[in-house]
Amino acid sequence: MITTTDIFTISSQKQFEKIALKFFRYQYENNKVYQEFCNFLKTDPHKVKSIQQIPFLPIQFFKSHEVISNYDDIQETFTSSGTTGMITSKHLVTDVTLYKESYQRGFSEFYGNIEDYVVLALLPSYLEREGSSLIYMVKDLIELSNHPESGFYLNNHDELIAKLNDLEEAGQNVILIGVTFALLDLIEKQQFKLQHTIIMETGGMKGRRKEMIREELHDQLCEGFGVAAIHSEYGMTELLSQAYSLGNGVFECPAWMQILVRDTEDALTYIPDGKTGGINVIDLANINSCSFIATQDLGKKNPNNSFEVLGRFDNSDIRGCNLMVL
Repeated sequence: MITTTDIFTISSQKQFEKIALKFFRYQYENNKVYQEFCNFLKTDPHKVKSIQQIPFLPIQFFKSHEVISNYDDIQETFTSSGTTGMITSKHLVTDVTLYKESYQRGFSEFYGNIEDYVVLALLPSYLEREGSSLIYMVKDLIELSNHPESGFYLNNHDELIAKLNDLEEAGQNVILIGVTFALLDLIEKQQFKLQHTIIMETGGMKGRRKEMIREELHDQLCEGFGVAAIHSEYGMTELLSQAYSLGNGVFECPAWMQILVRDTEDALTYIPDGKTGGINVIDLANINSCSFIATQDLGKKNPNNSFEVLGRFDNSDIRGCNLMVL
């Protein structure tokens, strides 16, 4: 029997691996898409004895298949963003309380009590569509903050600028969660000197601006907001957990989430710490879909299990993954 206690009480690597293998066997038995994928790779589930032997489902399957591990009713369908006509990912969630517990515990682990902050959200590209898991999470964090000043902002930059300045003057701790292009738009209108505000970027120019390397982007944001570091959130539609960076683009996972880095030429081989490859994510909160996902992100893992995101595979290749898509 698998319970949420299995997921959210992990305290050691040995315990993580034991539960991950338990989840692998459960999902092999109960997730038709994942089972077919494992069979395609000629994986004998009885011979899988380590997390390195577990097959990781290419993330593109969430665009073409219903990736689900039970027959319960769908409570939420989270969808990825995309341009008109583009096929988007769908994450069918049969127990949304797992998502809530994951992001609430994850936030608390990295930032403490949500009620200590005013939560401001500048997420126009996400607010303008339905099905965003990020909006679902941030909306709940805003409500949990129990602060009347917390809220969403769309294109009302002047109002947000006034709010940030007022909260700064009052010495109020703030978290401003923003999509990258919108944060850049904001500091073009107003330069700040914020001592009580955490700036958290969620990534993505969404076609609104030219892409920048992280160092250049964070330098601009640090200067514009007058802060020493830019925080980041690493999450996606297909996951129910997030990793956080408290600065310098170095991410850490909560105890129920880990990454492995695969060889870009051979998706079934892993590379040493410090080398660049494709990011594989183990998200144990994904018990009802798939906990083992091969993303299209490039990154490297550090010896202490933190990691950096360095870019993405381009659309034409996903070398080493194309051959795995059924």
